Amino acid sequence: MAIKKSELYSSLWKSCDELRGGMDASQYKDYVLVLLFVKYVSDKYAGVEDALIEVSQGASFQDIFALKGDKEIGDKINKIIKKLAEANELTGVIDVADFNDENKLGKGKEMQDKLSNLVAIFNNPALNFSKNRADGDDILGDAYEYLMRNFATESGKSKGQFYTPAEVSRVVAKVIGMEMATSQEQTIYDPTCGSGSLLLKAADEAKKGISIYGQEMDNATAALAKMNMILHNNEAAEIYQDNTLANPFFKSDDGGLKIFDFAVANPPFSTKSWSNGIDLEEDDYGRFTGYGIPPAKNGDYAFLLHLIRSLKSNGKGAIILPHGVLFRGNVEAKIRENILKRGYIKGIIGLPAKRTFEKGHR
Repeated sequence: MAIKKSELYSSLWKSCDELRGGMDASQYKDYVLVLLFVKYVSDKYAGVEDALIEVSQGASFQDIFALKGDKEIGDKINKIIKKLAEANELTGVIDVADFNDENKLGKGKEMQDKLSNLVAIFNNPALNFSKNRADGDDILGDAYEYLMRNFATESGKSKGQFYTPAEVSRVVAKVIGMEMATSQEQTIYDPTCGSGSLLLKAADEAKKGISIYGQEMDNATAALAKMNMILHNNEAAEIYQDNTLANPFFKSDDGGLKIFDFAVANPPFSTKSWSNGIDLEEDDYGRFTGYGIPPAKNGDYAFLLHLIRSLKSNGKGAIILPHGVLFRGNVEAKIRENILKRGYIKGIIGLPAKRTFEKGHR
């Protein structure tokens, strides 16, 4: 019998309570989500022959739980997670958080108690995903996003830093016609994928499957996206960490940008440093040719032009941008005019809380 989501959320949030006091709330995810990931893959893959994720002896959640009360629990958790990471090419993804950090987790008995209580919460029978996860349900993925929302809210930071609300993601997926995807060979791309929530919701609409590609500049957030893909059974998704505008990872054989069937994005609004590392007069990827160069201190149109250039001739894309892109003058007005003349914009939808997105077709 599947557990109620409210019960799962309550258990996970208790784990956050154990971490309060030594770190900013936005850092809880570095610990809680890694343990959530280890618990999930241990329940699902431990002891399973030829499993997608190898969970060997000494590298499972039960090995972590066995450390409860151990004076060296922090250091030993690090070693267990490192072993799991190395066996599955997840180094730099799940082993980023330091469970032996005295500045965040306290010294001596304080760390010992804090981590012991934390792992005990994850050992709750209600969190046994091998028994409680119903067919077709995505309880764990939903819990992941629930925690993402609460981390962002409590830390006073914008959720948009790494998370696009599920409701907005579903609208984006609908307007670009993801349900029209016909095979796993088709592709969807997010150049600023954050934790991958927008990509995943869009991909969910493709009933016959779709190949997922994403890039994210922030290292920790890119790691979250990789874990999120695995948690949502999209292990083959390609997620890379780097600056999309200056160093796009996905390229064609001739060195230009790789083009996709679908593209979505929720880029950082009006970023002032977008042009760092780019030769604006001779952009290697031709993103600004025929449109104009966005202003040096506002990157909204830079991301939109990158998205357009990343679409196939019959591709469809949607991007979430601030309202200002509709009204600002000077070079942005010229760029807007050139985009409209090419017939790429098929619709604009105003969202609550000062959010908009434009739907493009190329």
